[in-house]
Amino acid sequence: MEPSMREPLVRKTSSSYRTFPESAGKRLDKEYLRSLHNKRLYLAVFAAVLGNFNLGFALVYPSPVIPALEAHPNPALRLDQHTASWFGSVFTLGAAAGGLSAMLLNDRLGRKLSIMFSALPSAVGYALMAGAQGIWMLLLGRLLTGYAGGVTSASIPVYISEISHPGVRGMLGACPQMMAVLGSLVLYTLGKYLGLVLDWRWLAVAGEVPVLTMIVLLCFMPNSPRFLLSRGKDEAALGSLCWLRGKDTDYTREYEQIKDSVRKQSRRVSCAEIKDPFIYKPILIAVGMRFLQQLSGVSCVLVYLQSIFKKTSVILEPEYDAALVGLVRLFSVVIAAVSMDKAGRKILLFVSAGVMLFSNLTMGLYIHFVPPSQNGTIANKTLVSSASLPAEPTNYITLIPLLATMFFIMGYAMGWGPITWLLMSEILPLKARGVASGLCVVVSWLTAFTLTQFFLRVVEAFGLEVPFLFFAVVCVGNILFTGCCVPETKGRSLEQIEAFFRTGRRSFMR
Repeated sequence: MEPSMREPLVRKTSSSYRTFPESAGKRLDKEYLRSLHNKRLYLAVFAAVLGNFNLGFALVYPSPVIPALEAHPNPALRLDQHTASWFGSVFTLGAAAGGLSAMLLNDRLGRKLSIMFSALPSAVGYALMAGAQGIWMLLLGRLLTGYAGGVTSASIPVYISEISHPGVRGMLGACPQMMAVLGSLVLYTLGKYLGLVLDWRWLAVAGEVPVLTMIVLLCFMPNSPRFLLSRGKDEAALGSLCWLRGKDTDYTREYEQIKDSVRKQSRRVSCAEIKDPFIYKPILIAVGMRFLQQLSGVSCVLVYLQSIFKKTSVILEPEYDAALVGLVRLFSVVIAAVSMDKAGRKILLFVSAGVMLFSNLTMGLYIHFVPPSQNGTIANKTLVSSASLPAEPTNYITLIPLLATMFFIMGYAMGWGPITWLLMSEILPLKARGVASGLCVVVSWLTAFTLTQFFLRVVEAFGLEVPFLFFAVVCVGNILFTGCCVPETKGRSLEQIEAFFRTGRRSFMR
């Protein structure tokens, strides 16, 4: 990077501390803006995020399927509370294993081939669930689709960040979360309307479609220029960047900047280098964000969404409520994608955590204080045995849990959903990006597994309000963590962000 590009990174202001000087963010190259018209970049992103569509589809698969399997006539497929808990949570255990594998796959195969590799376990997992003759086939299918989701969780954000440029990286970085939301919404919709005429097995068959489409499209997409340079494939990297930016842009200048950054870094991180703040600070921030994101309860809400609505007897049927929440989630992610490169990452994280705090607190207090005769929780603390609950709600006050859940999902989708994935791919140093992104996914999904595994047990032992009040406390931690630790990366190139962490400053804000 040229000296003139590095100087602003170490400049200080007398009035306040800024993560990056304002002038640096305003100096996007004209060639970058011209490359916005190159549709090939968006095609490559679309091909990759089909993996996230599949992730969202597979994650909430139990929501409409658990009620059907609870009443299944075949004892070999009928779920009780224990097996339903495993059916909901084993996906996250597989995803943690997938994230662990991605630590190796991202650096060995590359980002694109890692995404393509995930199609194999995903396709096999759906096939097992579609033809399941016993609960073990359902659990194994969930485990395999979870493994695929873990690989894509670690690979897709890194791939997108490395092929994008600062002018659109925020918007494109929100696309994985957007497609995951869309996948969940499609699952809810199919669960409601496909279930009227077809067996629940067809939901698994439908999951094969995005998997096959993804692998076909990715065959024609380029690999990450930064990954290719790190493997010494200079000509292939230049050709990849040319394809992504367009021949009429000054892509060679960007290529030289990336090449200079890659040249300064060794291919792998040594144990001694981990002690360097340039390495461990961004890793700790990324891991901390993934941990807090899952600890806020989103996986529990999504996996057991229909069961939670049956528990609280909201005003509409749980299937319609789930679809409505899915629409709200999709709308919120779109808002985040549009505003992320304008408002910045940190302000959206603050707003997101504040909305989630209010929603979880409202849900917990509602369940605790509203009489059971009004909220439909009469002598019933278990979510999975919900067939005996009243068919119709008794009071319009039951709109409160629906609205609280909608605001929770809205808050999550506006910030802590998409931005944690984006920041993970932005702040991790190139030499540790493959391994560290896998570590982030492992921490994320192990946290999700623990929560989804014990959620039903906590509800049965203490009531539904306890986990929601716990999630509210976590959201306070999210706000504090954002203010103290998270840097603002809006409008900065990956090379500028790496240079910022090399300065060794003690804090990001004051």
